[in-house]
Amino acid sequence: MPTIHDVARRAGVSAATVSRVLNGQTEVSPDLTERVRLAVEELDYRRNAVARNLRRRGTTVWGVIIPDVGNPFFTAMVRGMEDAAHEEGYSLVLCNSDENLEKERRYVDVALDEQMAGVIIAAASEADSDLSPLIDRGIPVVAVDRRLERDDVDTVMVDNARGAQLGTGHLLDQGCRRVACITGPTRTTTAYQRLQGFLGAHRARDIDVDDALVLRENFKEDGGRDGASRLAELADPPDGLFVANNLMTVGALSALVDRDVKIPQDMALVGFDHLPWADLTRPQLTTVAQPTYEMGREAGRALSARIAGDTAISRTIVLSPTLHVRESSIR
Repeated sequence: MPTIHDVARRAGVSAATVSRVLNGQTEVSPDLTERVRLAVEELDYRRNAVARNLRRRGTTVWGVIIPDVGNPFFTAMVRGMEDAAHEEGYSLVLCNSDENLEKERRYVDVALDEQMAGVIIAAASEADSDLSPLIDRGIPVVAVDRRLERDDVDTVMVDNARGAQLGTGHLLDQGCRRVACITGPTRTTTAYQRLQGFLGAHRARDIDVDDALVLRENFKEDGGRDGASRLAELADPPDGLFVANNLMTVGALSALVDRDVKIPQDMALVGFDHLPWADLTRPQLTTVAQPTYEMGREAGRALSARIAGDTAISRTIVLSPTLHVRESSIR
């Protein structure tokens, strides 16, 4: 289904010009007006009448773009956003980007076409996620969990490096000397920051890191499974493992159990992010827990303030993680 940006590209004008033509404003030149109308006909573009009516009244919808709606971390965070939105009379539209930049861009287009009041996003990429179409149109944006490579949006996140340093340092203090790390994609700030925390814990104890023990996977269950399988098959496997998110921790645990790697005797394990059933596994899982609900609620409050007209300089809110020590890391 074509968007207003498709029309703008076909006509060779800005989306704002297309909007002015479609709304019957007269300051657009006849030549540009004709180009826009021709592009509309060629693409069979139709505006959403419901969204148009909402715009006239003032929209009460926030867009929330997250990488994985199936990840308990993000669903708990969205609950905090929803509660904050409800308090201010707003509703949420939830969008799942799958860490895919093209899919994320389409949802940005949806937010524009529907003239949503604001957008909260856990961006697929610090550098490559493009939120300028929203910001240029005056739609407030708040980044959550991950930073963006721009300084004009509010950000709510956890101290990822500190959390990873806590988890890794705990493994080293338990006597592990070959601690591996499975982190996420290079383009996400959370993966980079958690890797820095892992390395920082080693530097603080003057312990070298074997490059073969640092793997980058996809922040999904299969990534953790593949990474842990490769580590277990090394000639000199690790005796400790830090996994940089919850879904990969699930995959890593599955792979180690399948290979009869005893936890924590053969390999001590710490995962980043709380798992609802961490107390139910045998052994129980040690995790670095984030204040997930609070992150969502703070992001919602920040967006509500911007919609209300707050023009203060953009700010970054950093919340603290907590290490929950359980059986999987005690040696």
